[in-house]
Amino acid sequence: MRILPDKTIRLQYSLLGVGGVLVRYMNGPETVTSLWNKVRNLDGLNTYEKYISGLTLLYSLNAIRLENGILYKNED
Repeated sequence: MRILPDKTIRLQYSLLGVGGVLVRYMNGPETVTSLWNKVRNLDGLNTYEKYISGLTLLYSLNAIRLENGILYKNED
């Protein structure tokens, strides 16, 4: 999976695009499962592997945090 879009990979199919979708759908604290249920049928996010890779990217960029099994957006 490509991290960045390029001339052959559209943004929505890149890992950066997947991360953007995940952040947009996090309206508050979420479990991993509840967020997956919200986004699983979206174009570009049709596999659990892409979903987990997007969460991993967001976590490494400090955009989200996980506390006691709950995902939170970092607003800093």
